[in-house]
Amino acid sequence: MESILKEISEETLLNEAQAIRAEGYRLIQICATTVKEGGYEILYSFGKGYDEMSIRFRTDGKKPVQSISHIFSPAWLYENEIHDLFGLEVCDMVLDFRGGLYRTSVKAPFAHKEEEAK
Repeated sequence: MESILKEISEETLLNEAQAIRAEGYRLIQICATTVKEGGYEILYSFGKGYDEMSIRFRTDGKKPVQSISHIFSPAWLYENEIHDLFGLEVCDMVLDFRGGLYRTSVKAPFAHKEEEAK
């Protein structure tokens, strides 16, 4: 049983996802969180047998994150969730709910607020 965590740059996400898919991994989950210093961290987890591989990167959230749903089809659900809860734009999703996957009382409840980022 092996577990790998690899830090990547946002720009290499698609290449990394394609390489992981070519190795026979399946998507387990995509998770986002706010970073204390500002911005967000996105973690992608993949599995093959009992092995697990994760990749992660940080983004300031100012430009859209590239979707991996054309590589791993279940990714559209996680990516829509990240958009709705964190306010991060995800471009080129196979299925885009345009901010309507979840009904929340506050739009993007986990997004950084301007006063908190200072």
